[in-house]
Amino acid sequence: MKKSVKTNNVTAKMYDTLLRPVITEKSMGSSEAGKVVFMVPLSATKKDIKAAIEAIFNVKVERVNTVKQTGKVKRFRGYEGVRSDYKKAIITLAEGQNIDVTAGI
Repeated sequence: MKKSVKTNNVTAKMYDTLLRPVITEKSMGSSEAGKVVFMVPLSATKKDIKAAIEAIFNVKVERVNTVKQTGKVKRFRGYEGVRSDYKKAIITLAEGQNIDVTAGI
């Protein structure tokens, strides 16, 4: 049985659950409504995502919605390829809570 590595009371698995924030015009517009969008692994569950957000950012999560997108078929110089599948998590925060994902930009 593996033991998880503790780092400031947050397990390393929680950092693996959130891959990166989605910074688009649409996701930044929804931040005014208390929503934040993150890319997550295909295997991540809503409970995992909620636990990771609450532990890492120290905020209260009201709801987690996920969107699973299949990769597009693209052609380049006559060769056909497929983009990777991905999953997004739209996190609705409790009233008065916020996460500033643009702080590092």
